[in-house]
Amino acid sequence: MKDGLGEAAVERIIGGLKGAGADFSVDAFRKDALTSLHRLELKDRVRHLIFVMGQHLPSSFPKAAKILGKIRDHWDEGDPNDNLRSFAAWPITDYVAEYGLNHPDIALPLLRYLTPMYTAEFAIRPFLECHPELTYRQMVLWCLDSSEDVRRLASEGIRPRLPWGRQLPSYIENPADVIALLENLRDDPSDYVRRSVANNLNDISKDHPELVIETCQRWLADAVAERQWIVRHATRTLVKSGRPEVFPLLGFTNRPKLIVSPPVLSTSHLVLGEALGISVEITSTSSQKQYVVIDFAVHYMKANGQTSSKVFKWKNLRINPGQTIKLEKSHPFKPITTRRHYPGEHKIEVLINGKHASESSFALHIS
Repeated sequence: MKDGLGEAAVERIIGGLKGAGADFSVDAFRKDALTSLHRLELKDRVRHLIFVMGQHLPSSFPKAAKILGKIRDHWDEGDPNDNLRSFAAWPITDYVAEYGLNHPDIALPLLRYLTPMYTAEFAIRPFLECHPELTYRQMVLWCLDSSEDVRRLASEGIRPRLPWGRQLPSYIENPADVIALLENLRDDPSDYVRRSVANNLNDISKDHPELVIETCQRWLADAVAERQWIVRHATRTLVKSGRPEVFPLLGFTNRPKLIVSPPVLSTSHLVLGEALGISVEITSTSSQKQYVVIDFAVHYMKANGQTSSKVFKWKNLRINPGQTIKLEKSHPFKPITTRRHYPGEHKIEVLINGKHASESSFALHIS
């Protein structure tokens, strides 16, 4: 991904700044920008190019902001076949956070202007920390903006646990203002915005599950189809963790009546690198049709002899009265960078609506 901020991106930054009226030596900017750039990873490249811009743009932020406030009219969008082409504008939006933090009255409207080039969701966060009331009021107004990019910025920028972004501890502790802001976007016409709303709620559910469940219950009282989608997507972590209150909320059967066989495994001794076959039979004992979530958890052996579990999705299942359904799948056990495997007894646990239903064990061998 770091290649999205390579030589071509530097040329586009130079062209945009010069077109917007910046007065600097192109050769000097290019030399400074490309010096050591190839040795840096993605976020270090962003920081490096912000520093270079700071060396070549006016030292007065208000003067630099006037230049950046014209850059969209002179911006080269890049190769449409390049999925990373928007990265070239990342240093431009984050420049505002680095040099404009003491000028929020200028910087916040500038971020609104720049965010269609590359989302300003990272750049807005220092302003939420340093100027919380002013920035929050501005973001509430952005919820009404005609641009879907700006409306999405309102949601994405205030996500307490935004991936790649700095966390917002005050909103992690008390997300009431985040929920209040999202109320303005819950019926947004843009899927781009609604997806951000759902992701934001899903983040909040990791710290405040009851609050998110209460919010979703309230939103579903008069929900249109789009809001129903938000609720389903926003509660995916709650479903995965087996919160019992969330399943009826999503239309799944409360207290399903099922007989679940112990999972049949393809082998009782598996070598790392192989795949484990898993099958299970589920029989309904209810007189009503039931709708349930079938997941399975792998209980991995740790170095200390204890186990830790990870839940994997299997199937959302509609089962008729008295019906028996057999589910099968293959799950790979292979070396990955995010998990170290240890030999010993592992367990496969079947979960129905997040609750234990049955289990079987096998031994993993490290060849």
